[in-house]
Amino acid sequence: MERRKEFFSIVAFICGALVICFLTFPLLKMFTSSSLGNLVFTLRDKEVLESIWRSLYTAFIAGLISFLVGTPFAYLLARRDFFGKKIIESVIDLPMVIPHPVVGIAILSVVGKDYWFGRVLSGLGIRVMGSILGIVVVLTFVGMPFYINSAKNGFKSVPSRLEKVSRSLGASFFSTFLQVTFPLAWKSMLVGVIMCCARAISEFGAVVVVAYHPMVAPVLIYERFEAYGLSYSQPVAVLLTLFCLVLFLILRIFSMPESVKR
Repeated sequence: MERRKEFFSIVAFICGALVICFLTFPLLKMFTSSSLGNLVFTLRDKEVLESIWRSLYTAFIAGLISFLVGTPFAYLLARRDFFGKKIIESVIDLPMVIPHPVVGIAILSVVGKDYWFGRVLSGLGIRVMGSILGIVVVLTFVGMPFYINSAKNGFKSVPSRLEKVSRSLGASFFSTFLQVTFPLAWKSMLVGVIMCCARAISEFGAVVVVAYHPMVAPVLIYERFEAYGLSYSQPVAVLLTLFCLVLFLILRIFSMPESVKR
C-alpha cells in the first residue's frame, strides 16, 4: 500500500510539473522576448494605454452588473428547487461553451436594425454596435455565468438553518440576507466577480463582431499582430498581462482569510 502511495505521489508530481511548465513556459517566453525598451516605448503609446484602460473599466462594469443582477438570481438557484431548474442552469452555462463569435452574432441578431428591439434602441438614440455599451453588453454576457455559479455555490455553503433562526427571531428576509447570508458567502461572491472580470478582459471573438471600435486591448493586440507582426503585438500583450496580474492579485489578497493575512 505504501509503495502504491509513493508511486502515485511520483506520478502526481510529474504530472503537476508538466502542467506548470505547459502553462508558464509560453508566458515566460513572451515576457523575456520583450525588451525593456520596447515596453517603455509601448507605455508611451496613448492608443495602447486607452485600450487597456477600456478593457479594465468595461470588465469592471460587467462585473458590477453581474453582481447586482446575478446575486438575487444566484440565491434563488441555491435555495429553491423548481420545475425546469436544470434547464435554466444549462442555459446559464451556455455562454461558457459556445464559440465566441457566435456570442457576438447572437447579440447582433437582437440589437441590430433588422430586429424590432434594435430598431427601438436606434429610435431612442441608443447605439450598441461599435460603442462602449456594446462592449459592456458582450462582456456581461460572457462573464455573468462565472459570477452566478460562484455566488450560487457560496450561498449553498451557508446552512439554511442559520437563516431560519434569524427569521424566527424577527429579522426580515433582507435583514437576514445582509446580516447572515452575505457575510458568510461574500468571498465566493468576490471570487465570482474576479472570474467574471477575468473572463471579460480576455474576450475577443464576440467583441470583434459587435464593437471592433473603440478597441479593447485584445482587439488592439490582434490588429497589431495582423498589421505589424509579433514584435509590435507582444509588448501590448505583456502590459495587459501585467495589469491583469496586479489587479487580480489585489483582489485575491482581499479575498484571503484573515488568519492567512496575519
